[in-house]
Amino acid sequence: MTAVAAPERPAARASAAARRPGWELPSALVLLAATACLYLWDLSASGTANQFYAAAAQAGTQSWKALFFGSLDAGNVITVDKPPAALWLMALSGRVFGFSAWSLLLPQALAGVASVWLLYRTVRRWSGPVAGLLAGAGLALTPVAALMFRFDNPDALLVLLLVAGAYCVVRATERANPWWLALAGAAIGFGFLTKMLQAFLVLPAFALVYAVAAPTSPLRRALHLLGATVAVAVSAGWYVLVVDLWPADSRPYIGGSTDNTELDLALGYNGLGRILGGAGNGGGGGGPMGGGNTSFGGETGLFRMLGAAFGQEVSWLLPAALIGLVAGLWFTRRAARTDRTRAALLLWGGWTVVTGLVFSFMQGTVHPYYAIALAPGTAALVGVAAAGLWQGREHRPARVVLAAMVAVSAIWGFALLDRTGDWLPWLRWVVAVSGVLAATAVAVGAHRFRRAAAGVAVAALVASFGATAMFTVATASTPHAGSIPVSGPSGQGRGGIGGPGMGTVSDELVAALRETTGTWAAASTGSQGAAQLQLASGRPVIAIGGFNGGDPAPTLARFQAYVASGQVRYYIGGGGGGGGFGGRGGGGEIASWVRENFAQVTIGGQTVYDLGAPLG
Repeated sequence: MTAVAAPERPAARASAAARRPGWELPSALVLLAATACLYLWDLSASGTANQFYAAAAQAGTQSWKALFFGSLDAGNVITVDKPPAALWLMALSGRVFGFSAWSLLLPQALAGVASVWLLYRTVRRWSGPVAGLLAGAGLALTPVAALMFRFDNPDALLVLLLVAGAYCVVRATERANPWWLALAGAAIGFGFLTKMLQAFLVLPAFALVYAVAAPTSPLRRALHLLGATVAVAVSAGWYVLVVDLWPADSRPYIGGSTDNTELDLALGYNGLGRILGGAGNGGGGGGPMGGGNTSFGGETGLFRMLGAAFGQEVSWLLPAALIGLVAGLWFTRRAARTDRTRAALLLWGGWTVVTGLVFSFMQGTVHPYYAIALAPGTAALVGVAAAGLWQGREHRPARVVLAAMVAVSAIWGFALLDRTGDWLPWLRWVVAVSGVLAATAVAVGAHRFRRAAAGVAVAALVASFGATAMFTVATASTPHAGSIPVSGPSGQGRGGIGGPGMGTVSDELVAALRETTGTWAAASTGSQGAAQLQLASGRPVIAIGGFNGGDPAPTLARFQAYVASGQVRYYIGGGGGGGGFGGRGGGGEIASWVRENFAQVTIGGQTVYDLGAPLG
């Protein structure tokens, strides 16, 4: 880093980073191929994964209107409780390849490969190929990344868009280019259309690095940032405007909102409700336990990311990343304003710190898999700091910090592996021993002996990446399902709730649903049971009340009109979320009306109500 070696001009450093050593391209291709293998191999093992989103993607293959709005069914009663950008890709994949578990998850896995590649390219521009490769490997080998890039939640696309935004910021900062900065804003705007306000957590870091390091006047920097803000607003706001201006009676109800608007969903349930609690939080994605954030993410506080809920998801490299950030900022404290090393630390450090603090103190619903948003920043910090410190290893301060990063990674890896009980007990000792040896060798300067340098580097990599790499491979090798998946090897007993709402759907019930000819084959309170029925039969099923049965859609009057016109044939209780006969919103009224007015029959061992057979 700048303060442990002779300072370089930013242009000279950028030129040095741009040179491609002979080993870089083969190494980058190996990284890309290994990532593709990790994320794409046996991709359909988890089936349709989160059936809530899978049903919406399936609906998008049957109806363009459902695709645009992110509806849970092709009849367009209610949407998912997120904006639909990720669903657009999954539904389009289903239209191209035919809907299946593989076509559903293919865009997610490709987003993961692209994220790793783009992070490598982004970090490389300012910090060189070693830093870029370490960053890419760090992201690929984060357990929650392997989990989400093989799952159908929107987080996969969100991460790709955030990394794309960071790449654009780097390009913009190099030459004070407002067009690249506007592209960064557009990427974050589409991130908003993927997971709403969570996409904005990186904006402070993006703005800070450009405001500090762009080589132009303060006025121009301010104007460029203003233009990027407009780009964010336009790319995020067009969809909100279209949906909220669309006549409400000719589009689906916006799931998760209180007033059937996309704006309320963004600011309430998926906005301040997540931060402060309330507005349906916890409960979005929480199923029957959705009464408080501690059910899923642990207690709020500074060390939440290291705790039982999040620790094994994302924190393997986090202590080392924070050490590298603090040391790097200290070493570059006297560098020029446009120094690229410090700019990189501000970018990735700001990303990591802001995102981590928000997740740590959120009062509303927060799930462990949200932590994937931390992974790119953490991996990039480790890459930037480790490469810079190794380059300055002739200086004792650099060696001491690098040794500390290796040691803390090994110690923390040992602690996290110890939480897994009997899973690969030998691995924690390999990590610990290699960490002690590598940290000691780095600190005393064993690298000065040419034959020892390679061995020290390998030992340091094993100590730092060995634990997270094995845990990630175990994650990718394990099928996952439900609305709250967790990473790690099978048999840990940490599986999330909110999976299939009523067990396996019988062949007899599937056949009965497929024989229906109305708009909807059936209706069920809550999304989980409805999604399972829809996925099994391929026929639209109304998820009364949306995710947890609490949304006022459809109303009793609307549902009665559907029944009177023969548009829905069966009512099937017992779904997940707010299923059964006690759902909130209109679900309870509808269930009572059905029970009092229609014949109960049994199909394939499942109790259903035939809405074509009124009592009396």
